[in-house]
Amino acid sequence: MTIDWRTRGFVQPEPVTAEEFLAARHHLFDGPFTWPLMVARESALDHNVRVLAEHVQDHGLLHAPHGKTTMSPQLFAKQLAAGAWGLTAATASQVMVYRNLGVERVLLANEIYDERAVDWLARQDMELLVYADSPTGVELLAGKGFRILVELGHPGGRTGCRTLDEAKALKTLIDATGGVEFAGVSGYEGTQPDRAGVTAYLKDLRRLAEDLSAPIVSAGGSSYFDLVTDELAGMDAQVIVRPGAYIGHDEGYYARMSPFADRLRPALDVYAQVVSTPEPGLAIVGLGKRDIPHDLDLPIAPDGLTVTGLQDQHTYLSDPGGLVRPGDVLRFGISHPCTAFDKWRVIPVVDDDHVVVDLLTTYF
Repeated sequence: MTIDWRTRGFVQPEPVTAEEFLAARHHLFDGPFTWPLMVARESALDHNVRVLAEHVQDHGLLHAPHGKTTMSPQLFAKQLAAGAWGLTAATASQVMVYRNLGVERVLLANEIYDERAVDWLARQDMELLVYADSPTGVELLAGKGFRILVELGHPGGRTGCRTLDEAKALKTLIDATGGVEFAGVSGYEGTQPDRAGVTAYLKDLRRLAEDLSAPIVSAGGSSYFDLVTDELAGMDAQVIVRPGAYIGHDEGYYARMSPFADRLRPALDVYAQVVSTPEPGLAIVGLGKRDIPHDLDLPIAPDGLTVTGLQDQHTYLSDPGGLVRPGDVLRFGISHPCTAFDKWRVIPVVDDDHVVVDLLTTYF
């Protein structure tokens, strides 16, 4: 990797290698950086990886963290080194990234109908699980050696068979179709309206798995993996859970929703500079929609300040106490790590003294 004028957030007009850059041990606040810039905290990343790894190991589960959150080889390596079974993907393109990074096990948690992608996947020498929720999907996969997870959905949800009977009929079709294998059942509980709905859905998923003698059962995003553990741990099947957002955690959505909110640590900070205080109580910050997530919540401002609006390149900041001045550099927390990493191709990793100790690359 080369750091140069193309690397957003870095003042590095002459190219240097990543190794040369890291050897300089730059400090975040007096090194060659410009604002806005997203950074990751090393201690929080390592802590979060360890928390989930210990949880799945303690309960006899397998973990295939959803790589869509970070698409970062450095973070994949941390997760796999901590014992992850493999990675979860949402698209064939993501599987292609994983394969080129040397990942050997992938759960493709989505239906796939692109014939070119199906043909490429079929040629890969890797352990791959794919979804189907319809006879059309099974027909496309037929004869290519795929191991299929029957996906159970629910009315009003996303993909997946809408009833247990539909799912059982699809398993019967897979058994009768040449060149494919029934590998188990899977689903996503996060589209349920509340925890009671999640529990009811997971009980249905377990019942389906038991009725079909499924070798593998998979579920578990980042919001309800405690309930997934309660309902699925201890089955005869291999249980694969798929939380991914946990590695970055946040100060918004997952701080409210994660069952481990009191154990995980926010790992992502975005630093930006005040560019104007044009009237009392208002500050404008050079931070926009290209820099920080805004799909679930607005950015989280420092104490005494509130983000009231976000545009392409500017943030509106309520400052009733007159706390900030033009030129001040502020730290903003994020909400929803799954739409944070994709905004940055290179992300500095800092230690607890704000010295840059690593660089994350992303492949979205």
